[in-house]
Amino acid sequence: MTAPQPTVGASALFFGFLKIGLSGFGGVMPFARRMIVDERRWLSELDFLDVLSLSQFLPGPNIVNVSIIIGRRFGGVIGSLAACTGLMLMPLVIVLALATLYAQVAQIDAVRGAFTGVSASASGLILATALKLARPLRENAWQIAVCVVAFVGIALLRVPLLWLLAALCPLSIAFAWWRRG
Repeated sequence: MTAPQPTVGASALFFGFLKIGLSGFGGVMPFARRMIVDERRWLSELDFLDVLSLSQFLPGPNIVNVSIIIGRRFGGVIGSLAACTGLMLMPLVIVLALATLYAQVAQIDAVRGAFTGVSASASGLILATALKLARPLRENAWQIAVCVVAFVGIALLRVPLLWLLAALCPLSIAFAWWRRG
């Protein structure tokens, strides 16, 4: 038996995704997962993984796709607009302000060094999120195998993403269908 789906209004979606948008830039998926799954329990870990998988397949930034999908699930078109607007509003304001400031100080070595450190910490957050998202897959060896093949294909062999998706998606869908049958 599945747990009942929570009721989430447009204002909760707006402010929830506003919080995510304020949590960081370019690496907010760890914050989104924590808020959506752990804190507010809008989705289970597996449901979040399904939403994220679909978001990665669709064009556009993953977190924006996540906000639109979750907003639609709980509030229809209004929910999607509320979640996406909440996610994008403050980062847009902050980026415009920082761009103005950065134009004034970009030539300073300490500023460039600080940006190098920020990019290293963002890489760590992405790796930590990937490991957390992989946890539910440990019971399905075939899904881990698909992940490994995708990683090797993209990171090591430099196979174009569309070619890899064209090969792995039908295979993954067929295998999942076969396993459920």
